[in-house]
Amino acid sequence: MSAHKGTTRGFRHSAALLAPQMRKVSESRGFAVGRVLTHWAEIAGEEIAAIAHPVEVSYGRKGFGATLTVLTTGAQAPMLEMQKEVLRERVNAVYGYNAIARIRITQTAPTGFAEGQAVFAPAPAQKQTAAPDPTAIKAAAEIAAPVADDGLRQALEALGRNVLSKTKS
Repeated sequence: MSAHKGTTRGFRHSAALLAPQMRKVSESRGFAVGRVLTHWAEIAGEEIAAIAHPVEVSYGRKGFGATLTVLTTGAQAPMLEMQKEVLRERVNAVYGYNAIARIRITQTAPTGFAEGQAVFAPAPAQKQTAAPDPTAIKAAAEIAAPVADDGLRQALEALGRNVLSKTKS
């Protein structure tokens, strides 16, 4: 009988294989706890994770707490500024003590995990609940009918339906 119990039959999860390398990389980049990077959406919350990414943790000369630098876009920076204290508490809950004393928001990151990329996940698309107006569908099809290319004609019909249904509501 095998000393390892479970259903993996001697195989290890890929996360277990990568854990030492992730820990080494994250510690070299200033993260004492790599979980802040790997589980950012869980720690920060979906709302904050959609608009910001952790860049680095830097420690002061006298060791009175660290500074977490977070990358965001210019439009989202004021919203993130208002949530800094909540974010600090969430990150410190992962550390288990008051490791992060300050959060600094940046819109450009020449170094760090984000490498200056400020592209975040788009907001989930909202589905249209009302059925399209039949007159809008017919009008859009008539307008796009002279176009010879099928793909372009379909795209123009969809655009026409959206525009005509929005103007009526």
